[in-house]
Amino acid sequence: MTPAAPAGRCPFCAVVDGENPARTVLETEDVVAFLDVRPVFKGHTLLVPRRHVVTLPDLPEDLLSPYLAATQRLAAAMVDGLGAQGSFVAMNNVVSQSVAHLHTHVVPRTKGDGLRGFFWPRTKYADDGEAEAYAARLRQALDGA
Repeated sequence: MTPAAPAGRCPFCAVVDGENPARTVLETEDVVAFLDVRPVFKGHTLLVPRRHVVTLPDLPEDLLSPYLAATQRLAAAMVDGLGAQGSFVAMNNVVSQSVAHLHTHVVPRTKGDGLRGFFWPRTKYADDGEAEAYAARLRQALDGA
């Protein structure tokens, strides 16, 4: 999260453009990363593309490599710069996406830090047939992409 932008203005675009204050940790031609103002743990960073892109499926192909490379650099910085043992890297697409601008959370992690895995309940497939049906539906969607 970041402070509110002017009415109707994407708050992350406002950070990118310097209109909203942020504690920037990484800036490249394609991305900006800054500290989350409500961190899970100190050092929790948000990575955004400079271009207004809403979800990961909307991310243009020319930004895929720079975006992933910046995510990788931030994950390493959690260890090298903060002494974390690892990191949690996550993004939401539409559901639970607090700002409609693609952003990736990179959170420093240390064993015993109190964060417990995923924040949603788990389920099971009824049987192998149901699992295979879901896999087939995904393969079909991917083949059509």
